[in-house]
Amino acid sequence: MPDSQAGDTPTEPVVKATTAITTSQKTASMKIGDTKAITVTADPTDATDFDVTKVTSASSDDKIATVSADRTITAVAVGSATITYTFNAFTATVVVTVTAAE
Repeated sequence: MPDSQAGDTPTEPVVKATTAITTSQKTASMKIGDTKAITVTADPTDATDFDVTKVTSASSDDKIATVSADRTITAVAVGSATITYTFNAFTATVVVTVTAAE
């Protein structure tokens, strides 16, 4: 145990809270069968409470576009869907438009 001098106060680690999350893109134009990896980051970028493994994701319409646990979107059928990523109380979305494959 290190010696401490009178007046020394142990320092607590500083917790920098996440104030928002963002996605690597806000919209995605895809063709049926395409996949797109999405990156989710915390704001501020040095937030100490952010854990990317705790980000959840959901599609507004799995018949149009699905999203996997690793945040990858897959285009399934023609139409539009919104993918929502969530961390704690924060959300970010990607609006996906799927067109027919050529």
